[in-house]
Amino acid sequence: MPDRIWNAAEYTRLSRDDGDKAESNSITSQKEIIRDYVRRHPEFVIVKEYADDGYSGVNFERPGFKQMMEDIKAKKIDCVICKDLSRFARNYIDAGRYLEKIFPFMGVRFIAINDNYDSCGEKAQSDALIVPFKNLINDAYCRDISVKIRSQLDIKRKMGDFIGAFAPYGYRKDEANRNRLVVDEEAARTVELIFRLRIQGLCNSAIADRLNSMGILSPMEYKQAQGFNYSCGFRSNEQAQWSPMLVKRILSNEIYIGTLIQHKSGTPNHKIKKRVEYDRDEWIVIENNHEPIICRSDFDTVQNLMLRDVRTAPKQEKVHLFSGFVFCGDCKHTMVRKTVPSGGKKYRYLVCSTNKAGKGCSPHTFSEDKLKSIVLRVVNDHIELIAQVEQVLDYIASLPEQERRIINYDAQMTALENEIKRYQDLKINLYSDMADGVISREEYKEFHAGYDRRIADRQRQLGKLKDERSQAMENSSGNIEWIEQFKKYRHLTELDRECIVHLIEKILIYDGKRIEVCFRYRDELENALQYIERFEDVLPAEEGVTIPERRNA
Repeated sequence: MPDRIWNAAEYTRLSRDDGDKAESNSITSQKEIIRDYVRRHPEFVIVKEYADDGYSGVNFERPGFKQMMEDIKAKKIDCVICKDLSRFARNYIDAGRYLEKIFPFMGVRFIAINDNYDSCGEKAQSDALIVPFKNLINDAYCRDISVKIRSQLDIKRKMGDFIGAFAPYGYRKDEANRNRLVVDEEAARTVELIFRLRIQGLCNSAIADRLNSMGILSPMEYKQAQGFNYSCGFRSNEQAQWSPMLVKRILSNEIYIGTLIQHKSGTPNHKIKKRVEYDRDEWIVIENNHEPIICRSDFDTVQNLMLRDVRTAPKQEKVHLFSGFVFCGDCKHTMVRKTVPSGGKKYRYLVCSTNKAGKGCSPHTFSEDKLKSIVLRVVNDHIELIAQVEQVLDYIASLPEQERRIINYDAQMTALENEIKRYQDLKINLYSDMADGVISREEYKEFHAGYDRRIADRQRQLGKLKDERSQAMENSSGNIEWIEQFKKYRHLTELDRECIVHLIEKILIYDGKRIEVCFRYRDELENALQYIERFEDVLPAEEGVTIPERRNA
């Protein structure tokens, strides 16, 4: 009959990420080893079983372990038995703290069966040196596994593999390759609707209200409806609903233009589990990685809109037509909309916000109706200019000479690249010539500086040719995106919010009623016009193909 009966805890642990998936380390196997040990040692009675399945051993943030410690504090447990030290912990410092300080202080006996360690056994004193070494080995093993896993994940990220647990809203994981994203048609329609409503003038809050009123499931509810065990922080009452913040996250997520961004946050090492945000230059960004849901121009338009200082009037769902786009040409501050009732009618004017606040700008105003009329005319004129540009670009693209120009660019670039390589090789040989006494140190410096000048000159020429070739290729390819953006609104009869946000950068109103409309894609238009001017001598004016005339808005 044993002198004392120990109330023992059976503790088992299996990790997802430290290589413990072998059958020898399974929870079932650990339990069998512990129970076999207890059968051979009648002084132990298993009072309770504690298991942490899927938890790392690098810290003690484990539910089973925490419950065991609570029972130890409540005097229900005075002995802990586990298969080996690695099942108890893989953190050298924390494991030592428990074995050497906490358990002895609390009167708890600790047994690691496969390590032949028993804190109350005859060899406990001799094991005092061995156990820390074993804990150190377990810690090093965990660190090594962590480094390997991190390296493998980074390789996957750089290959464009999606490694998240759940696909972003609007996508699903490809059945054939779980690291590839494919469009989820149903959710993608909601994403398209969100972008369309934002372009039409709805604020994020109004979009969220619209989606909730339409009964469209939020991303969390949608995934759960598909059988995924998914949760997030966007829950209101019993149902996770659409919120302004959730709408904003979707509108600003580059995933919807085919760009995969990963490694935005992470843990510093295998011991610290608190996530930290990484700087943007540490992100892993893969463009054109998967099928986009939103075109680049619409995405850029929405990003531009979200930077503008706009607000929705009380009890209104949409912003007014020119909201965030009209500025004072003199002080450059926004112009605000003012409604003046007169004779039973309401007249709307745009007023400089600086003057309205009494801060010194001139008190100029402009009728909203008159501004609509002027901007409509200017927009139509600008669209016609771009239509002429497209006509000339199409003609140039059909010229055999255009193909010869591209070939000539390639030949010149190859020649320059060969020259650069030749001068770089000569620079490398200079040091050997000086060491062999063929040239003096002064000659070495002179030749070295001369080669550097030649290389820099050739690199400048090469850069210029690359830009010209790129411009030629860009302007000779059909369906240029920015031109298509304007063509959508050709023969416009009435201004709407969608047209303004797609085509206009800003509208300036100066004192004296002068208006300036600044269009988007100004650089692209200027590049196209400069490119066309190179072909002035070959354009058939008699056929109406001429250089389009620049117009001031």
